[in-house]
Amino acid sequence: MTTTADWIAGARPRTLWTGAVPVIVGTAAAIAEDGFGFLAAVLALGVALALQIGSNYANDYADGVRGTDVDRIGPERLVASGKALPSSVKRAAYLAFAAGALLGLALVAVSGVWWLLAVGAVAIVAAWTYTGSSRPYGYDGWGEVSVFVFFGPVATIGTMLTQAGHVTWWAWVASAGVGLYAVALLLINNIRDLATDALAGKRTLAVKIGELRARQLFAATVTIPVGCAVVVAFAHPWALLATMVALPSVVIALGMRMGASGANFAVMFRGIGIVGLVYGLLLSVGILI
Repeated sequence: MTTTADWIAGARPRTLWTGAVPVIVGTAAAIAEDGFGFLAAVLALGVALALQIGSNYANDYADGVRGTDVDRIGPERLVASGKALPSSVKRAAYLAFAAGALLGLALVAVSGVWWLLAVGAVAIVAAWTYTGSSRPYGYDGWGEVSVFVFFGPVATIGTMLTQAGHVTWWAWVASAGVGLYAVALLLINNIRDLATDALAGKRTLAVKIGELRARQLFAATVTIPVGCAVVVAFAHPWALLATMVALPSVVIALGMRMGASGANFAVMFRGIGIVGLVYGLLLSVGILI
């Protein structure tokens, strides 16, 4: 029997900051433009978390039924471990997507930005087809691009737009920094699982470009956001607070470049989780001051 703890673990709580941070930064940007909307902010957060959880369950289901999670190195998955039936995990994904769709409908009703319904629909389709379709794009090296787009510009700019009614150039730059840390989290998993993914026919970006280049790309994704904060500081000087994560980012990047392996990946995963969250919070504070 699948326990509550199993379902919580299946939602991958350690990754949920990637959905929350862009909403926080987008809300801070809206406040800076005198456009804060409490209800819109709460609904945007609900949409982001629901779609992310749905995507995590969908990924668990799809990888489980394909058998690509059988020999994985990381944490156990619900389907692959036999802790939950594939049909149950698939149903959980659908329920999360349905919750996200309802919250999204409420968000556009509150904000009046109705064309965002189309963006929400694309987000749900992208979340499912990442691994759940007959030709999953996550198996063809496009996962990092999707994560950057939806956990960066789409979530951040969408949140700002539903509250302030407009967006600014520096919000786009901020959204890029946020999205890159989310990409870094995915890259850790894909570099860790590179060998087993290649054997399973899962051609992630890491598999396609090779381990060395994947590690170099990771180093870039955790250092470029610091530069993004510097650029945002031209409009909001206190955004420089976010550069406080520069040292830990560089340390993690060096660790990856030097060939981190085995248990080190788990340490890096937790480290990037902390750094990405702190970066988003400090960037938000800097924008607000």
